[in-house]
Amino acid sequence: MRCEIVAVGTELLLGQIIDSNSSWMGEQLALAGIDSHYQTKVGDNQARIVNCIRLALQRSDAVILCGGLGPTQDDITRESIAEVLGVPLRRDQAMAGHIRKLFERRGRRFAENNLRQADLPEGAAFIEQMPGTAPGLICPIGDKVIYAVPGVPHEMRDMISGSILSDLQRRMGVTAVIRSRVLRSWGESESGLAEMLHERIEALDEAGNPTLAFQASGIEGLKIRITAKAATEEAAEALIESEEANVRAIVGDAIFAVDETNMEAAVLELLRERGLTMAALESVTGGLLAARLTEVTGAADVFLGGITVCSDELMFHELGIPEGPIVTAECAKAMATAARDKLGADVGVAVTGVAGPQEKEGHPPGLVFLAVALTDHLEAQQVRLPGDRRRIRQFGVISILNLLRLRLIGSDREAVMR
Repeated sequence: MRCEIVAVGTELLLGQIIDSNSSWMGEQLALAGIDSHYQTKVGDNQARIVNCIRLALQRSDAVILCGGLGPTQDDITRESIAEVLGVPLRRDQAMAGHIRKLFERRGRRFAENNLRQADLPEGAAFIEQMPGTAPGLICPIGDKVIYAVPGVPHEMRDMISGSILSDLQRRMGVTAVIRSRVLRSWGESESGLAEMLHERIEALDEAGNPTLAFQASGIEGLKIRITAKAATEEAAEALIESEEANVRAIVGDAIFAVDETNMEAAVLELLRERGLTMAALESVTGGLLAARLTEVTGAADVFLGGITVCSDELMFHELGIPEGPIVTAECAKAMATAARDKLGADVGVAVTGVAGPQEKEGHPPGLVFLAVALTDHLEAQQVRLPGDRRRIRQFGVISILNLLRLRLIGSDREAVMR
């Protein structure tokens, strides 16, 4: 079974919106065992959309169109599908009534052009999931099928997960269950992980099931995806559990979380398990550490607060940091201790350094000091972080969180790869 993705919208071609929808759909298709060899972007032009669909149907068994299902004049995905199918559009009165009621319940003004969303190519069906006002479509064409989903990410994801993947698997005659788990790691390079897991990957390639794959995710670390296929969900999960144990035995404490759990959530949970609170004093990261921590639901019971200081004088006179160079290990230690003591936390962390683009105190951009102050342990590490100002700050945040994580679990690993 081959499934092609066509993203609809002139804004995608102009670079006004990044097409993350196609990336997500491609990943889900792969996890479901469905090949996807092509992804296309096309503007809001019916002739070009029709040509894209026809080309996709020539080389694939299924096509997912994403976008162009709204109520405005440039939303022409339905019309394009109807042209490819050679059928008229029919207004589904039950769907029209449902859309009208959605607007009434939400207290929004109803414009009659919203009823365009109830138009259905003859012979097609609406997708059951409908988190917004635009229904998705399932449109059979011979032994192939066209799907249409809205471009709003959460609406698209509900329809893909809720109906389309299972419909595709039914069409390809899949009776097995395919499950996947992602192990998140930080501190090893992609080539380093590949080398560490080389023998394991070779063994799995020979066996064929489960499989391992890598995905670099920037400041979110490197992901190791384990995918297993079995007759039942329980059997697939058992294969994944077994392989996860093998990977963890090889990779060790570079793995910090599983699936959607990010570094900040993992660190907050470790602190919570140990009954500890934390505070932060930030210089180079400018409050980004506190911002990421407070994005996690329930962070306030562990993270007491953060102090952001960009002025050296304020650092010295208000926080009691000894006067002298700011970009040093000793200053970072003093900052972490001040964060802990000033805010009455059990743990203090600090980040100081140079984000650039100019040097500071004779140090180049990317030179950063990370510090952790525990009750019985005070430490600072010097790291060199890559990228521009934005990336240096982001890498600084995940690096200090990783250093704290490692010390909480009793590891002496360095925060980042040298």
